[in-house]
Amino acid sequence: MTDLDNLRVVLVATRNPLNIGAAARAMSNFGVRRLRVVNPYDAAFREARSAVGASGLLAKAEQYDGIAEAVADCKLVVGTTVAGPRRDLQHPLHRLEDGVRAIKRQLKTGPVALLFGSERYGLSNQDLSHCQWVMRIPTREEHGSMNLGQAVAVCLYEVVRGRKTAPPKTARGREKKTPAKSREIERLTQHLFQVLDASGYVKPRAAAATEENLRRMIRRMQLDAEDTVMWLGILRQIAWKLRTSGND
Repeated sequence: MTDLDNLRVVLVATRNPLNIGAAARAMSNFGVRRLRVVNPYDAAFREARSAVGASGLLAKAEQYDGIAEAVADCKLVVGTTVAGPRRDLQHPLHRLEDGVRAIKRQLKTGPVALLFGSERYGLSNQDLSHCQWVMRIPTREEHGSMNLGQAVAVCLYEVVRGRKTAPPKTARGREKKTPAKSREIERLTQHLFQVLDASGYVKPRAAAATEENLRRMIRRMQLDAEDTVMWLGILRQIAWKLRTSGND
């Protein structure tokens, strides 16, 4: 098993099956095997002729109804964009080379998801709420659009290039903690949202926005697995107290 086995390429709401095939071909070029698709526009994408030499990879692609399920086993989730400062992003935006260095370090410890959005709109703010940060592909401002397969190829080339770079050393004797997986972060988000809703904090008209903001806030905290377990226990106790108080 290599570090690249920990990398999941996640295509969100892709409209053209040929683009999924092109992305699969780029993955095969660079030795990345785990393809996941979320709500593809055409169910026949597994037969795309553009997946030259990568039909087996395409046949094994995992299909999901939502991003939360697609990245549930990942400790790091990174969105991609070709947009520059003009877009109102609510996440840290990293240059491609800087983002890839962080991705390569994380690949040594566990699964990483790299998200690509639809050809027409890219990743929405709702999609990006599942990400810790966003990585920008440096297209020129006069022509910012990029074919999905090309975008995947550019990012994976950077991941493969110079992969022998050693990660920073940790202090001697300090135990390295395990980052929480996305499924744990999502569980924590939902528990916190439910407690806030029961307390009256959540306004019905702003429920979706509140949930997005909570998810982003929790991801910014960069909790490890142990912290997540503790927070879940705290929220369960608060939820229980709210229920019992309501019966008095």
